[in-house]
Amino acid sequence: MNDQIHSEGSDHEHGALGDAEYAEFMELAAQEGFDPEDVEGALGEAGHGPLPVLAVVGRPNVGKSTLVNRIIGRREAVVQDKPGVTRDRVSYEAEWAGRRFKVVDTGGWEQDVLGLDASVAAQAEYAIETADAVVFVVDATVGATDTDEAVVKLLRRAGKPVVLCANKVDGQSGEADATTLWSLGLGEPHPVSSLHGRGTGDLLDAVLEALPEAPAQTFGTALGGPRRIALIGRPNVGKSSLLNKVAGEDRVVVNALAGTTRDPVDELIQLGGTTWKFIDTAGIRRRVHLQEGADYYASLRTAAAVEKAEVAVILIDASESISVQDQRIITMAVDAGRAVVVAFNKWDTLDEERRYYLEREIETELAQIAWAPRVNVSAVTGRHMEKLVPAIETALDGWETRVPTGRLNAFLGEIVASHPHPVRGGKQPRILFGTQPGTKPPRFVLFASGFLEHGYRRFVERRLREEFGFEGTPLHISVRVREKRGRAK
Repeated sequence: MNDQIHSEGSDHEHGALGDAEYAEFMELAAQEGFDPEDVEGALGEAGHGPLPVLAVVGRPNVGKSTLVNRIIGRREAVVQDKPGVTRDRVSYEAEWAGRRFKVVDTGGWEQDVLGLDASVAAQAEYAIETADAVVFVVDATVGATDTDEAVVKLLRRAGKPVVLCANKVDGQSGEADATTLWSLGLGEPHPVSSLHGRGTGDLLDAVLEALPEAPAQTFGTALGGPRRIALIGRPNVGKSSLLNKVAGEDRVVVNALAGTTRDPVDELIQLGGTTWKFIDTAGIRRRVHLQEGADYYASLRTAAAVEKAEVAVILIDASESISVQDQRIITMAVDAGRAVVVAFNKWDTLDEERRYYLEREIETELAQIAWAPRVNVSAVTGRHMEKLVPAIETALDGWETRVPTGRLNAFLGEIVASHPHPVRGGKQPRILFGTQPGTKPPRFVLFASGFLEHGYRRFVERRLREEFGFEGTPLHISVRVREKRGRAK
């Protein structure tokens, strides 16, 4: 069922489409009256892997959020003339000189702080760790402070490419202030006025030189390295016990005390003739942003482990009701675009009544991932552990599946004929054609004559799963609507 075209065409800038398939697709788009540049843009957005990430960091009140607004071209990041307005990491998509990337705004980094300020600093440090390049913003009117020097040490440890932004240079008179920042040892300071836009073009040119064309893939290898499986879930659902049972020995510490695991633990484990890399993670608590110290950093590292994994095995305690926190964890894995397997642990402790109510809970609370393989296991007794690897393999197959464009359009034609979109306002939008330019997870672009309602998109997704499988993987479906300019002759 797995189509291998994506591996052959992965070097093409039009995603997973091979040259012949791409030419045929563009001809179809022209016949339907679509602008070739718009079609190229849609394929580029859906066909790429994760975008390169640029983190904007610095001490409080140096103008980071103002710079982010300037880069993305709109006033979205909250700006106020006092320190500490931004607290969480916030991501935005940006484009410069035809290249797209992700900008991460961070809270001000300070040293030797406690409580909320320490959490803000931790978020900034995590942003640096996960970025491909960093813009370090310094207030040129103040000059380099002790805190700026501490940030420089942090950046050097991280080893990421750094672009130095000397902000608040509003005119020629401020250029001299910017030159003093050479003393930081980070190379040329770029004089910028985030507020007025002065110098931001030169800064962004330097950013594009620092950013990779595409970030390095953090899972698997071209030589067939071990697949990465992240075990995630609430504290004390049995993640470490499950890893020990799969490994056949006590690889990680297990204790009845919730929160025993702090750092993600990687273990290479041989199962079914295949080597897998299992990652035991810290339990994800209800309110990450209110945690302090080790628990706070543990939650951040768990999120990073999910980003680097290929499959997220979500453990749920079958003896307890499915909680809002379980659903949040599921959403995190789906939003990260990972293949998903749901493992209900402690199954051996259930009586018939609990099993009955659990099945009802699954139908109502987990309807959004009805496509995910499910295994009922016991990490203590080893019950049904042999079913875990087949479920992971099924999810990976779905995650890597690609449907050729010709077959997909024949399928879409059948859908439009048998279940047309409802008429709205005297008009009936119609799917004209589509393609799948990306996998891991599967990404589709549908081209339509008008806006497709959310309910109809869900119907199309459901039919795609029924027809082509895609078990264990989220699907990303985007829709491009034809501009009102008449059909091409």
